[in-house]
Amino acid sequence: MREVDLVVIGGGPGGYVCAIRASQLGLKTVLVEKARLGGECLIAGCIPSKSIISVAKAYDKVKEGARFGIRAEGLSIDFAALQSWKAGVVRTLEMGVATLCQGYKVEVIKGDAELVDTTKVLVKTEGGTEELSTKNVVIATGSSAISLPGLEFDGRTVVSSREALELERLPKRMLIVGGGYIGLEIAGMYQRLGSHVTVVELMDQLLPGTEPDLVRYVQKSLERRGAAIHLRSKVASLEKTAEGARARLETPQGEVVVDAEVVLVSVGRRPVTRNLNLDRLGIEVDPKGYVKTDQQMRTNLRNVFAIGDVRGMPLLAHKAQKEGIVAAESAAGLPTVAEWKSIPWAIFTDPEISGVGLTEKQAVEAGYQVKRSRFPFAALGRAIAAGETDGFVRIISDANSRVVLGVQIVGPEASDLISEAALAIEMGATTEDLALTIHPHPTLPEAMMEAAESAVGRPIHQLRL
Repeated sequence: MREVDLVVIGGGPGGYVCAIRASQLGLKTVLVEKARLGGECLIAGCIPSKSIISVAKAYDKVKEGARFGIRAEGLSIDFAALQSWKAGVVRTLEMGVATLCQGYKVEVIKGDAELVDTTKVLVKTEGGTEELSTKNVVIATGSSAISLPGLEFDGRTVVSSREALELERLPKRMLIVGGGYIGLEIAGMYQRLGSHVTVVELMDQLLPGTEPDLVRYVQKSLERRGAAIHLRSKVASLEKTAEGARARLETPQGEVVVDAEVVLVSVGRRPVTRNLNLDRLGIEVDPKGYVKTDQQMRTNLRNVFAIGDVRGMPLLAHKAQKEGIVAAESAAGLPTVAEWKSIPWAIFTDPEISGVGLTEKQAVEAGYQVKRSRFPFAALGRAIAAGETDGFVRIISDANSRVVLGVQIVGPEASDLISEAALAIEMGATTEDLALTIHPHPTLPEAMMEAAESAVGRPIHQLRL
């Protein structure tokens, strides 16, 4: 049995960051990963999907290039080459994580970890079983996709997001079951590349939980490119065929039959807790199986921590990374807590959607007297010059103090623009602060300044309402 200070179970964005920070603080750290470093995000989620999305967006831009004066003949997608390029991106970043772990003296063991008790971890490797005695354990085992009865994953016809990003050829027709952010990102990606897409969502809008005035731009974009969208609908039955599958949908308009080569089921995720022996050890979980922690990422057992997806919503890589740093610092005895004010989020649809802080509804429910201001991209020089004018920036602020409470963006590069808003909220900035901050022209971030100028009552590039 080897003795260490910290064992991190899971090498995803939360786990490897936690292990590196712990080693920086002088803890003898072992990182256990059963598959590949980087976890779901790097290997089969965030990075591969955004790699393909970026190519799909460029391809689509050239296809529509006639309006910009671009005329291209014989334009096509070499799907095998695209997949090869995407795999290269993933390998580069995976190697980067391994190099960082090595440089910071984090020992990486490839194997399946079992939590025997709060101080003992068994790791089953190809060479046998290794036993680790540890002062602290961090659970960073992530989440996995949920299937549906009758729509079980087979890895070929009925797939999760993981397999959807590994297809060997571009499907002519694709059925997306679930209109959440994962389903819509993949729907838009394949649609841009040339697939006909059908989306089935049980709720009454796409991206349930996201404000409808943001979502409508995404739905219109999908429909403009030919997508069939069925809301308040579900798959009643699925039959495998020689070409793929035939689905019968129950919709408000009656039965609809959809033929597809590939069926993506994206209806949610569940925490991965196999071999952790949570019940036997008495580690508390919520009704959905997510591990409960305090603000130091400690479970009810003081030397066992949990971070990332296994800890619960929101399931975001950047949240997991920050939680990993807090867990490492807590294990090292530092007085640290997860005290950030808000967590920004982004959805890489067309157009992109992002947000941080409170929505107007949440702010009103919290007792604020709310001021809402917005600026449309249709009035912004850079957006017009780029031919991407759908959407707006909206700022939610306290009408009395002018403190920024939340920001929502739908439009070009929304995922990049939201960071300024996150910093503003974290620092307690007011709309006056944003309005007085000079932004370079012509740029997309000017929309934030323009929305703030509207909030303080002196809009320049839109008429005062």
